[in-house]
Amino acid sequence: MKKLLAILFGLSTIAAAAAPDMPRFRWENFTTENSGLPDNHVFNVKVDGERVWAGTEQGLAVYERGKWKVYGTQDGLAHRAVLFIDVDPATGDVWAATMGGLSRLSAGRFVNYTQLNSGLPNDVVYGVAVQGDFVWVATAAGAGRFNTRTSQWSLYNERNTPMYEIWTYAVSPGPDKVYLAVWGGGLLEYDVRTERWKDYNDPDGETEMVVLRDQGLIHEITTSVSYPGNGVVWVATYFGASRYDGRNWKGFLTYDSGMPSNFLNQVKAVDNDRAWFSTDKGLAYYDGANWAVYRPALDTRKPEMIVRDAAGNSTRIDVDTAPAHNYIFGVDFQGDDIWVATAHGLSHGIRTKNEPRRLAQAPRSARH
Repeated sequence: MKKLLAILFGLSTIAAAAAPDMPRFRWENFTTENSGLPDNHVFNVKVDGERVWAGTEQGLAVYERGKWKVYGTQDGLAHRAVLFIDVDPATGDVWAATMGGLSRLSAGRFVNYTQLNSGLPNDVVYGVAVQGDFVWVATAAGAGRFNTRTSQWSLYNERNTPMYEIWTYAVSPGPDKVYLAVWGGGLLEYDVRTERWKDYNDPDGETEMVVLRDQGLIHEITTSVSYPGNGVVWVATYFGASRYDGRNWKGFLTYDSGMPSNFLNQVKAVDNDRAWFSTDKGLAYYDGANWAVYRPALDTRKPEMIVRDAAGNSTRIDVDTAPAHNYIFGVDFQGDDIWVATAHGLSHGIRTKNEPRRLAQAPRSARH
């Protein structure tokens, strides 16, 4: 019996030692209880050099040099609920997508764009992205593009694009293409050179399941898109994720990947091969072959990190900290660090060296 136990222990140790070397972090969490964060419901985070902007349910917050500053409607913000943020690298202007219009923070003052005073397609703005002199928005009634030089708006909806649903959820521009995630309408691609649109849809047309795997977009209900500008686009949906390289589609689902859930709020690409996935059951990282999940354990709420290798073997890594909550809205990068917007606070993942620690095979119930 002792010999059998020794053999089993040896096999477990070998398997653990072979776990892929994935990024590890020491997590520092900001909530209303321990910081100047105005609300624990953090919809989005945007890194701006040494500053970190957070879009919350109670205003726009910025963290700089250990201190918080909050902007609300009393300061000129269009609406208290800030859903997305982007920063113009050329001017430093901060663009905030809110539930009541688009806000531009420039030189300490707000300028607001609404349906009444501008060409904004709709006051409910889900996404915003800067592309040179243009600012793209995704709204509840189509997309828009604002020319900051001429102050002119261009509108994109069912009249002049293949869009058959007008509820645009996210926008991701690159130097050659602009992509829109259309909730219930798949993915739209805008060619900057030809100014033409193309749509990508779920080929099986099923709303409750995936029938045709890797034959196209995994689902029509797209929630996020990330285009790093190198010919590959990543798409998040409420029923899995997709990667498209211009010729081939690759789908990701919980049963054959390391994603903890098929319900995704955001995908954020690092490059063509690597991406971060924000789900309702934790934060996932994919390096092109292996996966890592970071979260408070769904049952015990204790810090948890699970690594899944390319062969499908899962290993739990011993960690002391985790993101503030398992429901993740989005991420952004600050060097090797990562900032995470969650349903209960903003988390700062400080990259650490992958020092050898106790490893154990993850139980099957904890692998997703």
